Amino acid sequence: MPCNTFRMWFLGLIFTAIISFVNQFFYLRQTQISIGYSVVALISLPIGHLMAALLPTSQFNLLGWRFSLNPGPFSIKEHVLIGTMTACNTGTAYAVDIVILQKVFYGSEKPFIAGLLLVLTTQITGFALAGALRKVLIRPAHMIWPSTLVTASLFRSLHHAADREEDHGRMSRMKYFLLVTLGSFLYYWFPGFIFPTIGTIAWICWINPNNVVLAQLTGSNGLGIGTIALDWSAASYYVAPLVTPWFAQVNIMVGFVLVAWVMVPWAYYTDLWGSKTYPILSASLYREDGTGYNKSMILTNGVLDEEKYLAYGPMRMDSFFALTYGVGFAGLTATVVHVVLYNGKEMIERWRSARQDNEDIHSRLMRVYPEVPDWWYVSLFVVSLALSFVTCVVWDYMPWWAVFLAMAIAIFFVLPVGIVQAVTNQQPGLNIVTEYVIGYMLPGHAIANVTFKTYGYIVNVQALTFTSDLKLGHYMKIPPRIMFMAQVISTVIAGVINLATATWLLNTRPNICTKEGYPFTCRSTNTFYSASIIWGAVAPARVFGNRDGALYSPVQWGFLAGAILPVPFWYFSRKFPHISWLKYVHWPVLLAATSSMPPALPYFYTNGLFLGFIFMYVLRRYNYNWWARYNYLTSAALDSGVAICGLIIFFAIQSWEGEMPFWWGNPEDGNYDHCELGAANYFGELN
Repeated sequence: MPCNTFRMWFLGLIFTAIISFVNQFFYLRQTQISIGYSVVALISLPIGHLMAALLPTSQFNLLGWRFSLNPGPFSIKEHVLIGTMTACNTGTAYAVDIVILQKVFYGSEKPFIAGLLLVLTTQITGFALAGALRKVLIRPAHMIWPSTLVTASLFRSLHHAADREEDHGRMSRMKYFLLVTLGSFLYYWFPGFIFPTIGTIAWICWINPNNVVLAQLTGSNGLGIGTIALDWSAASYYVAPLVTPWFAQVNIMVGFVLVAWVMVPWAYYTDLWGSKTYPILSASLYREDGTGYNKSMILTNGVLDEEKYLAYGPMRMDSFFALTYGVGFAGLTATVVHVVLYNGKEMIERWRSARQDNEDIHSRLMRVYPEVPDWWYVSLFVVSLALSFVTCVVWDYMPWWAVFLAMAIAIFFVLPVGIVQAVTNQQPGLNIVTEYVIGYMLPGHAIANVTFKTYGYIVNVQALTFTSDLKLGHYMKIPPRIMFMAQVISTVIAGVINLATATWLLNTRPNICTKEGYPFTCRSTNTFYSASIIWGAVAPARVFGNRDGALYSPVQWGFLAGAILPVPFWYFSRKFPHISWLKYVHWPVLLAATSSMPPALPYFYTNGLFLGFIFMYVLRRYNYNWWARYNYLTSAALDSGVAICGLIIFFAIQSWEGEMPFWWGNPEDGNYDHCELGAANYFGELN
């Protein structure tokens, strides 16, 4: 069955370019959209069959390499490689945020080549580590990688459906996908351009919009209680309501309610940490009097000046932001404890099995394909490490020793985190650990902090992303060398496009990454910037430690709380196995519920969870046949329609300075929810 074909490379690289551009474009917008591999899998299938029907079958000779544009029917292996090339690039390159940070927030723009090398080294170095993980995380039968099973099932289902039409009078999957995409495209003109207010219907706030407390609790920029979002891009932002299993959504819902609607109102209205001086929900940083924190007043040449800091005053954040860090600390330790308690014995058994070279049928079948030579991985790592060193030292991102320390952290954690992910489908994040380490070792250096975090965190993530894709290739019998080349080449192209897209927007969109630059408000980048101040410029010792009267040190108790919380539920689930709901309590998921807030807003969660209840519980339980056939197609089609419409609105109208006439549903002041005081502090003051 052919896989290294012209069709595979043509479609794979085209979709890689499109997806990289679209996802980076929407990443900087108020409501983000990420087009995933499922959309590419659905769209590329008919195109692949069309190319198989139309392309000539003639043989070509290029420097001794004979090939055909059309070696036969479009195969599932070609399809998997196309999907994999885009899947590893559906998330935007993390290092692009550093480039944006320097230009927009720190005024220290680097040459394009510096940003490009930063992006490529952080994205590629992790792939080199995957070579060392093959014997432990890919070949053993017990390392199942649950998420890859879902992906493999999707491709097999699509090709089964294409080979055997069994619609029995039902609408075909492709026709359904196209119709829902068209409907989503047509509808998004309303929340995306004509009538933005329907994306933030804060109807409870409208009862008395001048009541500050009511606005803070019910406004879209507050806690969003009762806010209705008739906008798929908002409802699908974090929860992924048509994809995330219902038990996980229940955990997310419980965690969200406990943090956003119980802990935060308690902390805010009791004026914990002087919270009433600030908005109830914001990613911004403040002075003690509630005015914005001007970083230029505490930095000299991008480094903290202690005298200036003491004179200007300590940094403050709203209670929501501070509490989410505490919950994040708890989530980190809860993940470790949960995995040890619930999966510890299983992990040990699978580790022993891996050591004994206990191969499955897939491993034996894969022996017919030449393995990727170790020197490929070693060479890639050496080159990436050398370029990382040059990039960080020449353009002064961070000291040379920090490069090696970040790599050491990534390498140290890659195997244990990989085992956890291969067994449990959970991936503990290293962002907090890396921020903490460099925050104490190199305090006062904001850019060095985020650069260290990116190398220590993303290198680990990319290593496991590539390992997961290798496992998918293992299941689908993709030649490892073809998978290696496809992944590396597509990642390089995606990194270039990510950076070029962000650079283009930075140079062409006025007031980008500010409220005045709507819709390009860069919510995630603003949170990234705040983190650079908290962990880098000011440093954790002055925020969560004991220096200069650190105010938020109590949130560090989250580490202990997270380590304790899973224990009683694990104990009672063993002692009382007949109480079924106990086994569904998943503290890592529950505590990670608000990990995206900010930049995510509470009403994103409530609307997403409502859709999740309809699709993942009601329809799955009471109309399973429809759900199994159309549910995931619905999610992919809604994503596609919104993305296409958003691009047309921008390129056909907004890029030409076109605007929708202002009216009640599209107010001139940008206050789309008509609940302005939701973003005010307790005293009704807007900053």
